[in-house]
Amino acid sequence: MPVTRAVLPVAGLGTRFLPLTKAVPKELLPIVDRPCLEYVIAEAVAAGITDVVLVTSRGKGAVEDYFDRAPALEATLEAAGKLALLGEVRRVASLARVVCVRQDHMRGLGHAVLCAEHAVGDEDFVVILADDIVDAEEPVVGQLLRVHAEEGGAVVALKNVPRERTNRYGICAGPMVRPDRMRIERMVEKPAPADAPSTLSIVGRYVLPPTIFELLRTTPPGAGGEIQLTDALARLPLAHGHVFSGAHFDTGNPVGLLEAQLHYSTRHPEYGAAARALCARYG
Repeated sequence: MPVTRAVLPVAGLGTRFLPLTKAVPKELLPIVDRPCLEYVIAEAVAAGITDVVLVTSRGKGAVEDYFDRAPALEATLEAAGKLALLGEVRRVASLARVVCVRQDHMRGLGHAVLCAEHAVGDEDFVVILADDIVDAEEPVVGQLLRVHAEEGGAVVALKNVPRERTNRYGICAGPMVRPDRMRIERMVEKPAPADAPSTLSIVGRYVLPPTIFELLRTTPPGAGGEIQLTDALARLPLAHGHVFSGAHFDTGNPVGLLEAQLHYSTRHPEYGAAARALCARYG
């Protein structure tokens, strides 16, 4: 059965972008002419996802509005003959079927995923972290779903990181059954560099079975006193890691967002020439 649902936890406060994120959800910070969140939803849709569950919190109404229809705005654009803009507004609203659920308290990524249980139901599903944007010829979600179709079980996206930074990520270890595929035998959330079982970290993309919800309900708080998705994943009987291909940007911090801006702006069909000229001027 094809995987068609994706869960996107977007309830975070975005403290690294304060004071801007007092008023603007970090997921709506722009990369050229689209918000970060649209990039990852477009990736999911390109991989066959049709239904998106946004796990939001108080103050995230703008995120919900962005993917909703805007009849008054559409009527104004149509009356003004601004049909190209009208098409863009309608395109965003029709990307996928979007529903929203609330995470009432920030209790970690595992808890955020658990909040989506009733919206997901008894189906395999994808989890995407909106901070992690990947420019890849084949969408990373599609890469994971291909592994899932071949191997079954859970699948996570992996990326090699410097050992001194393993304490920022969930780290996986196990035999490599192919150059880009690991049969995971161990997962550790944010291990100290000296204790990390490898340098392959989980990066913002998961394919999960619905049994993960019961595991999350019985997973005690872990690193940072939060319910960690990695700790629940470690209890699954079968999981694979896929070392994905593509350029990865962590837009959850200002430098990562700037890097993504430079990458996408210089490749933009309309603004690329101007962006490259600016880079040359200030480089």
